[in-house]
Amino acid sequence: QVQLVESGGGLVQAGGSLRLSCAASRSISSFNAMGWYRQAPEKQRELVAVITTGGNTNYADSVKGRFTISRDNAKNTVDLEMSSLKPEDTAVYYCHAAARYYVVWGQGTQVTVSS
Repeated sequence: QVQLVESGGGLVQAGGSLRLSCAASRSISSFNAMGWYRQAPEKQRELVAVITTGGNTNYADSVKGRFTISRDNAKNTVDLEMSSLKPEDTAVYYCHAAARYYVVWGQGTQVTVSS
């Protein structure tokens, strides 16, 4: 089964930028959608952004205009470019892949935005 490994998290000041990357252990072309979720302490995991095989994207209202998701099927990666970061963006960010009959999660990467 495919494994997803996230990288790029860290500590950044409010207003700063980070780029998260999700690398898959095999081809991602079979996944209908790939995306990023996040979970803050004591909160439910929420969708941040998703991108389909066809390149259609969808974003949470809270990140629209600040985050951009991209997908490279040749490199088997899905990236999340985050800018104008806010303290409320602090969370563990998880990569997610959805195939027809199953889903796969990465182990998560911490993003901390200081005020």
